[in-house]
Amino acid sequence: MTTPSPAESAALNATGRLRQLITLTERLTERLVEESRAFDARRPQDVAVGMAETRDLANLYRRESAQIKANPEAFAGGGIKERQALIRATEIFEAVLARHVHAVEAARVISEGLVKAIAEEVANARGSPSAYGASGRASAGDGRAVALNRTA
Repeated sequence: MTTPSPAESAALNATGRLRQLITLTERLTERLVEESRAFDARRPQDVAVGMAETRDLANLYRRESAQIKANPEAFAGGGIKERQALIRATEIFEAVLARHVHAVEAARVISEGLVKAIAEEVANARGSPSAYGASGRASAGDGRAVALNRTA
């Protein structure tokens, strides 16, 4: 058994890292597809179950992408097959991500609309604000409070 040369070791390392990044990209893409399906089915609560995993995968993907950007030479020695597979996986990921962004935005708009409608309904149910009576004292009003935060 011969010891690989430094160039061969670097190529093997680069190929291994590319394969890991391909696997990471594909797994993150799968998570986003699952989440988009949940949004399409009007079940955003199903997304909460895997949110931590998606966040962790996204953070790992961001770090790995930054490493490639900072040191592309470290990956240049990787196999052409792996580099092409990473390009394909990244293109698919970007397309799925664009669709996911639209699904998340739609869910946000719907949620904000529901919260606003509920707040308006509560405000309307309260009636007009309390006024002063003939004795100069404030009339008893509804003591419930509602806060509306315009973000969901």
